[in-house]
Amino acid sequence: MKGQFATVVLDFVKGHAALAPVVVGILAFGESLAFISLLVPGTLVLVGGGGIISAAGIGFWPVWSAAAIGAVLGDWVSYWLGYHYKEAIIRAWPLSAHPGLLSRGQRFFDKWGWAGVVLGRFFGPLRCIMPLVAGICSMHFIAFQCANVVSAVLWATAVLAPGHFAIGWLLD
Repeated sequence: MKGQFATVVLDFVKGHAALAPVVVGILAFGESLAFISLLVPGTLVLVGGGGIISAAGIGFWPVWSAAAIGAVLGDWVSYWLGYHYKEAIIRAWPLSAHPGLLSRGQRFFDKWGWAGVVLGRFFGPLRCIMPLVAGICSMHFIAFQCANVVSAVLWATAVLAPGHFAIGWLLD
């Protein structure tokens, strides 16, 4: 049964290989976007997706690029929301229901600054909060984007490469 399911999934992915970068980009965007990332299990799907993509014979670099671009765009939108809607964002759901999440992000940002944006990408709930906090704190846009791009590239590598290269190695 498991083997049949794996075959069906791989056949589906192979048949829709051109959509792999688009799907991965959307998942990475959703995983990085404030509020939405709390509802989207993007990291888990992308870690497994790296292996599925490899097993389906889809190239790593287009998918990796899509993940990095999606993550950059998600954080960019989150930063913009925080920068332009400071107090309104704080009063909006789900932050209004989980005020500790924002205060944790604020303390993390105060302690680490630019590096906090990079590090926050790798810690669950902080992933979507750090860009929002950076915007609320009016972090300089260029500094934010530098941290955003660096963290997105590292994150895309961290979530896709292990599965992709492990499966590729096993299949060789």
